[in-house]
Amino acid sequence: MKRLFILATVAVSIIIVATACAQKTTTPQQELTKHDEEINEIIKGMSLEEKVEMLHSKTIMSSEGIPRLGIQEIRYADGPFGIREEIGDMFMPKGWKLDSATYFPTGSALAATWSTELAYKYGTGMAHEAIRRGKDMILGPAMNIQRIPVGGRTYEYFSEDPLLAGALAVGYVKGVQDQGRAVCLKHYAVNNQENDRGTVNAIVDDRTLREIYLKPFKAAVIEGGAWGVMTAYNKVNGFWCSENAYLNNEILRGEWGFNGMTVSDWGGTHSTMGAALGGLNVQMTGDTYLGPALIDSINIGKIPESVVDDKVREILRVRYAVKAIPEEEANIVMASQPEEQRIAYEVASKSVVLLKNENNILPIDLNKVKNIAVIGQNAVLSTAAGGMGAGIKTLYEITPLKGLQNRIGDAATINYARGYKNYVRSWGPPVPNPNNAETIDEAADPEFIAEAVKLAKEADLVLYFAGTNKSIETEGSDRENIDLPVGQNEIAQALAEANPNLVTVIISGGPCDLRKVNDLSKAMVQGWWNGLEGGNALADILLGNIAPSGKLPFTFPLKLEDSPAFALGTYPQKKEVVKENDVFVSQYRKNDIKTDSVDKEEIDFSAFFRRPVNGPDAPYSEGLFVGYRWFDSKDLPVLYPFGYGLSYVDFNYSELKTNKESYKANDVIELRFTIQNTGSMQADEVPQVYVHRINPSVEWPNKELKAFSRVTLQPGEKKTVSLEIPVDDLRYWDEESSSWQNDLCDLEILVGTSSKGIHLKETVSLN
Repeated sequence: MKRLFILATVAVSIIIVATACAQKTTTPQQELTKHDEEINEIIKGMSLEEKVEMLHSKTIMSSEGIPRLGIQEIRYADGPFGIREEIGDMFMPKGWKLDSATYFPTGSALAATWSTELAYKYGTGMAHEAIRRGKDMILGPAMNIQRIPVGGRTYEYFSEDPLLAGALAVGYVKGVQDQGRAVCLKHYAVNNQENDRGTVNAIVDDRTLREIYLKPFKAAVIEGGAWGVMTAYNKVNGFWCSENAYLNNEILRGEWGFNGMTVSDWGGTHSTMGAALGGLNVQMTGDTYLGPALIDSINIGKIPESVVDDKVREILRVRYAVKAIPEEEANIVMASQPEEQRIAYEVASKSVVLLKNENNILPIDLNKVKNIAVIGQNAVLSTAAGGMGAGIKTLYEITPLKGLQNRIGDAATINYARGYKNYVRSWGPPVPNPNNAETIDEAADPEFIAEAVKLAKEADLVLYFAGTNKSIETEGSDRENIDLPVGQNEIAQALAEANPNLVTVIISGGPCDLRKVNDLSKAMVQGWWNGLEGGNALADILLGNIAPSGKLPFTFPLKLEDSPAFALGTYPQKKEVVKENDVFVSQYRKNDIKTDSVDKEEIDFSAFFRRPVNGPDAPYSEGLFVGYRWFDSKDLPVLYPFGYGLSYVDFNYSELKTNKESYKANDVIELRFTIQNTGSMQADEVPQVYVHRINPSVEWPNKELKAFSRVTLQPGEKKTVSLEIPVDDLRYWDEESSSWQNDLCDLEILVGTSSKGIHLKETVSLN
């Protein structure tokens, strides 16, 4: 009996311990609710007017707290790649002296690192600066899928691939929120163009929506635990994102368990009933809808007050999670911020992509190269600000020319010529335009060409800096094409004729048509908009102090017309005149309302939301076939494929093995392979794992990215890389059953250096 008693006691102890462990295991979203009891008591003591005051902007970059209780307003920090300077009405700078910040590399540059660790560091740097500026919520990361090469905000976004975009977003989110600041994921959802962004209706089937466009947001909410989400300007399938109950209530809060707050994009709220019942917490800016009109709607019984209570509760959860910065501690900005500058440098140095290196012309050998001609204004222009949208009042910015001068010193002579005009587009007040540029496609200036050719003829090496700027790639409008602007191809032709040792460096946020300049150049480098240390990082790559290791986060097509939306004629959209009586009616259902205290049957769901349909439709006819999925499935040639990037060393891939040959629904595919650095310098490599389905039952792209890693290898070093693919991640969204389903088929596991550079293959089965 004694032995049985002991065993029983042990068993009970185990149960108690297991239960305690289970109770402690909470998701990041559940953690946000730990102050709900206290918050509910606060809400009970608030007037309706106090509660509604929290649901709209207080200033252009804040929303109200509860002053009577000492609960501070929420202060927003614009700019996903740096804390924006203080602004007032119409986004005009206030002219403060203590609002400079670190200019981090932009989104596409961070994405080119393919590093979740660097994304985390990036987030920590952003959070530290937000704290110094007294900010609570960073309006970022920007993480929409890059659907079209001409997208005006491609430079802000991460990738054309949802797995890569999601993984980087998770790192960024955790980096910010581990430091006690909140993120605001943007722009939710399907915000993939800037032209007509305020009216366009994205028409996308549910499978494509969930497998491509929502996947990064899902990862950032569930894995990252994001506390804030910004709704996009556009409509999705007929409904504004700020009042899209399917996106905001059913998916975001329902399926993903989001417990934080949603904020409209600035000016992106359209109705009181829609915003109130469609899942929006804060209207930015103004109080037209979630202000007095909301109070009136509650007073006449159109909206239950409990809906407002829910919104206030969600806002206060974030306010409790983010420690308020006292006024006396805000805006204390150090003249030097070495920690953040180191992060910016590290990201920049690992983002640069070596596209071509004929006869190993790079790295530059200063024992042989004594005279360098640097041609092109992108060698000297700032990329921290410009165009429309959030820029950075940077502490400083090392341009490419300055970086070369810093690193080369007197080891070689550097001569500079501007090469082409600086295209500057005016937004609002006139923008100084010292070079009198007028059109983006004007021919090269003969005087500029003559100056550049003279230097090129005298040089041992020509570094030609081409690409775009922030007047060309900008929020508010998409590019008309991806051509190199202001006669840059003409200049490249003249330089190549003057000196065959031509190295072209592209400074841009998104892809450009590089066919002409690629043929003329011995080497090609993609340099991005790479932050305040970008010039130093680029110089270290060009000089071989660091081996290049960036990989393209999106495809560089041969020509724009090859990309899916252009090939199918769904972008740009035709403008049509809309009749005044063309309306749509909300399809909100009773179960779309998330409220803790009201019987949903009591809510009046009459046909409110009537409104003219005033924007073009954008059919996402390519479905799942976005970016490399399209090019690989259609077997179309590209200039440079997704995931591509060279190094100064070669890597040998071998010995691919999986842990099993057949997998069930809850299994994880574990794979191992070996990489060896066969070169003579330390270098990073980014192995990528794709899957190709053999005899599937539903349509799939030819291959899809499912895992990746960044590996550092010493000269001659060999490492075993282990990666995992949960079978859950291989499911598809079945529209008929509205559920995730497994497609039981054989899988070809593909390991390589890009979507087209596959080195190892192994076949397994799903059953």
